Amino acid sequence: MRLETLGEHVANPIVFKGPDQKPFLAPRGVLLNDKIFAVCDTGQNRVLIWKNPAEGFSREPDLILGQSDGAATSRNQGDVASASTLLYPTSIWCEGDKIIVADAWNHRVLIWNHFPDVNGAAADVVIGQPDFENNQPNVEGMGKAPSAQSLNWPYGIFCDGQRLWIADTGNRRVLVYNSIPEQSYQSADHVIGKPSFDERDYESDDPIWPYSVKISPKGELLIADTQFFRVLYWKNWKDALSSKAEIVFGQNDLKQSGQNQFLLQPNKRCLNWVYDSCFYKNGILINDTGNSRILFFDQIPDHNNSEAQLVIGRPDFNTSSEYSQTLMGTEKAIYWPFSIGVMGQKLVIADTGNHRIVVADLKF
Repeated sequence: MRLETLGEHVANPIVFKGPDQKPFLAPRGVLLNDKIFAVCDTGQNRVLIWKNPAEGFSREPDLILGQSDGAATSRNQGDVASASTLLYPTSIWCEGDKIIVADAWNHRVLIWNHFPDVNGAAADVVIGQPDFENNQPNVEGMGKAPSAQSLNWPYGIFCDGQRLWIADTGNRRVLVYNSIPEQSYQSADHVIGKPSFDERDYESDDPIWPYSVKISPKGELLIADTQFFRVLYWKNWKDALSSKAEIVFGQNDLKQSGQNQFLLQPNKRCLNWVYDSCFYKNGILINDTGNSRILFFDQIPDHNNSEAQLVIGRPDFNTSSEYSQTLMGTEKAIYWPFSIGVMGQKLVIADTGNHRIVVADLKF
C-alpha cells in the first residue's frame, strides 16, 4: 500500500493482512478497544480476536470463533448451523467478558456470556432464531413477515454495555433490547423504522437498508442507510422510536436517493453505498464505501446535505474509487472499506476490497 494515499490527516499507518496461514478474505467488521482487536473475517466465516492489542497484531490470533482452527474456513463448518458455527459474520462487539457477533447469513446474532478459552467455542444465546440449528430469514423463510423475535440479514450491532441495538437490515429496521438478552429467541423491546414489529413495508423517510447503527455517549443515534446513499441522525435515539431523522447526510431530504446525488463524481456532500459511520469528538466520521473514502464532519450540522471538512483515503473530495492509483490494481489505496472504528485518536478501517485492515493515528 502507498500509505500517502490515506492523506495528510492521518499518521503512522499500519497495514495488517491477518494470519500467515489464512490471511483475511473480505473482512467486513472490525473492533479495536483497549482490551482486544477483533476482525470479522467475513469471507472465511470466522471471527479472529487478539488480546492486548498494544502488543501488535502481526501474530496468530488468541481466539477464533466459527471455526475449530486457523486452517478451517467452511460455511457453518461444512454442515448445518450450530452454536459453534458462523456464516458471513459482519459485526462484533466485545467488552468485559461478553462477545456479541452479527452472524448475518444465518439470520441471527450470537452471544457468548463469557470470553471463550478455546477455538470454535459454542455461543450461549442466539437472537433471531428459536434454536441454534435454524437459520432461515424470519425463522420460516424468505417472504415471511418479521416479528419481535426474528431477524433477516442482521448486518450491524451496537452495545453500550447495557442496551443492544441490531441493524436488522433485511427487515429494513433497527431493533432495540433494553438489556443484553440472556435467553435465546428473546423479543426486542423497541423497533426503529417501522410502526410495529410485523411490518416490513417502508417509506422513503424510514431507514431503507440500515447496515450499521451507532450510539454516542450522549445518546445520539446514527444509522448508515446504504440503499438510499445516506446517513440518518437523531439527537436522542429514543426520538427515533416515534420520529423521522432530524438530519440527513448525503441527500437534500428524506425523499432523495441519488447515488452521489446523480453526479458524475463525488464532492463534499454526496455519498455512495455508505456502510458505516461513527462519532468522533464533536462530529462524525462517515465510511463512504462506494467512493472508497472516509469523510469527517467536525460538528453535527443543523441542516441536511452539509459539507464534510476532511477526506481520508482519496487526494481530494472529487476523486472516487477508481483513479490513477487503482488503474493497475487496488492495493495502493483503501478500496471499498466496509467498516470503521475509533479508539481515542486511533482509526481502524476494514479495507474490505483489499482483504486487509488499516490502522492509523488521526491528526485532527
